[in-house]
Amino acid sequence: MLLRADTHAMQMHLDEISRAVARRAHAVVLMDRAGWHSTDKLKVPKNLTIILLPSRSPELNPVEKVWQYLRHNWLSNRVFETYDDVLDAGCEAWNRLIAQPETITSIGLRDWAHAGQ
Repeated sequence: MLLRADTHAMQMHLDEISRAVARRAHAVVLMDRAGWHSTDKLKVPKNLTIILLPSRSPELNPVEKVWQYLRHNWLSNRVFETYDDVLDAGCEAWNRLIAQPETITSIGLRDWAHAGQ
């Protein structure tokens, strides 16, 4: 488990994505402009291309809806005693969500992205 969202964590994440990409395939990773996403210190694997979303445009970032869904369904109106309780609740909510791939698909869709199709 990583305790920080920083350049090191982002590098590990990109390396993991890269390993999951099929041989001779290429993946595109959409990211917001958090400092650890856009730093020159990242070594982007050759089988990945990073596309940075425009600044201040959460409506373009599907993961914003994921966080909203997690908060609304499993994490809101709660008081946590300890940091570990926060982590446990977050992990439990995440695991509940990933057990529902159809829900992830539905909250990540954007009507405007499918216009004219």
